[in-house]
Amino acid sequence: MIAVNHSRRKGFRLIRDRLTYGRRIPWRTSRREVKRGRDITWTLRAMPAPEWVVEQWPGSATIIAVRSHGIRDGKPTDETRYYVSSLRTGAKALLRHVRDRWSIENSWHWVRDVALPEDGHRYREDNGVQILATLRSLAINALRLDGIWSITEAIAALAHDIKGLLRLLG
Repeated sequence: MIAVNHSRRKGFRLIRDRLTYGRRIPWRTSRREVKRGRDITWTLRAMPAPEWVVEQWPGSATIIAVRSHGIRDGKPTDETRYYVSSLRTGAKALLRHVRDRWSIENSWHWVRDVALPEDGHRYREDNGVQILATLRSLAINALRLDGIWSITEAIAALAHDIKGLLRLLG
């Protein structure tokens, strides 16, 4: 068992090194985004999954490394994330797919964690957790259906406006 784990770690290092330093990478592309206090360049490098990866994760076709480097909120940032994907497509589509995944994170989970500090709540009953999560989802969706995307601004504007809140619910 230890030899298998050591071998697997060595395999992951080889993949990482090839995607980071290799010259012959089958798929690569990059995209720069300048918005919301960020100037980030996303660089995708991908290669076919080696046979040992396909054996471990049937259906996997591509190993992807996405590096994001630049400036975020005035501070330098440089991160690399690795993915195993079953998608068989080009580099631009793979990068778009990875970015879409982060779009979901930023538009849905971030709101729940930051604007509505869901992670900070400590409920005692399972029903309370489910009921409040449902109410949060209803509130976010009602605001977005009304064209409001800044949940923080909506909370500030509607916190004491009962008629406005009821109008959202129809």
